[in-house]
Amino acid sequence: MSWKTKYDIAFKGLPEGEHNYNFQINGKFFEHFEGSLVDNGEADIKVILEKRSAFLKLHLKIKGWVELMCDRCLDNYKQKIKQKTEIFVKFGEQEFEEGENVIWILPEEHNINLAQIIYEYTMLSIPLRHVHPKKKDGKRECNKEMLKKLKNYMRTKEEEEQTDPRWDALKNLENNN
Repeated sequence: MSWKTKYDIAFKGLPEGEHNYNFQINGKFFEHFEGSLVDNGEADIKVILEKRSAFLKLHLKIKGWVELMCDRCLDNYKQKIKQKTEIFVKFGEQEFEEGENVIWILPEEHNINLAQIIYEYTMLSIPLRHVHPKKKDGKRECNKEMLKKLKNYMRTKEEEEQTDPRWDALKNLENNN
């Protein structure tokens, strides 16, 4: 039995209507995805399966946290995550391009595995910029020692404006043409 089976929803034999499911993920969940941005975290996933005669509709709500490395100070911190989405599950022998929130499965399938879907939508809930969240006083909890060290290596505007004289000579060639 695979680790993924605990994220299965068996829909064959269910009556039409809404059916509720709850899943939890933790650090072990993220270990199964190669190259994952996240190594640790916890989230609760609430799924409402809306069964219709021709398709299924999944309403997913993900809420929890993941551990990320801060882009500013390189310390780990807990990033809150929250995501809501709807996914249509349609039945057919082949896939058709109908949008990003449509999944096609074979008509003889009797369950759907949500492990990959949960992983992808968890990753989508992570902000592009990874920085410690602001505290009530408006300051971030970044590692002050690391920020001091980084400041020593930062270039000033004057240093950035200074160019190598060899590049200046090349720029002059460009202007002559």
